[in-house]
Amino acid sequence: MQFKLYQKDLPDDFDPGSILAVDTETMGLNIFRDRLCLVQMRSEAGQVVLVQIHKGQTKAPNLTSILTDPKVVKIFHFARADMAMLKYYLGVLVEPVYCTKIASQLTRTNVQSHGLKALVQDLLGVEISKQQQGSDWGAEQLTQDQIYYAASDVLYLHAIKDKLDQRLIREDRMHLAVSCFKFLPTIIDLDIEGWSGDIFAH
Repeated sequence: MQFKLYQKDLPDDFDPGSILAVDTETMGLNIFRDRLCLVQMRSEAGQVVLVQIHKGQTKAPNLTSILTDPKVVKIFHFARADMAMLKYYLGVLVEPVYCTKIASQLTRTNVQSHGLKALVQDLLGVEISKQQQGSDWGAEQLTQDQIYYAASDVLYLHAIKDKLDQRLIREDRMHLAVSCFKFLPTIIDLDIEGWSGDIFAH
């Protein structure tokens, strides 16, 4: 796998194509405490790039331009978490989006696990390691193992989307998936404003 690591922002000439796989690495799962550290992407043509976000950084113009481009669909796994981090730390509302976790929950209703590792194994027959997930992403110098792990998290999202789309269409649930994707910005606003739990519950 070939990839490039950039500091603070993407280069001017990065071409995402019409559909871009995106993931993030953070210091933890609390958006108010655990800062955004890395954004990794795989373009439609297969180019993998990573952008290390520095402590205190609040802007990344080229990255923001792509993540908000209405002509580029952004594929996430668990978009809710990644989108919240990107909005809170870089002020980016990512649209339009596709979430493989949501699509999985709408189609793989016979299983309990909807994590990325399970999806890659079940749909593509590939075993991926999550060993570096809890490593120190705030380090100034990332290790090669960290970089490889981060890059591998976006490597299969395009293929997973294709498989899940087939099932969404087959089960006539694509309209539900699209509605869920469009509702994500509202959920993220609720998360950032501190609402917890399911406000739709009794």
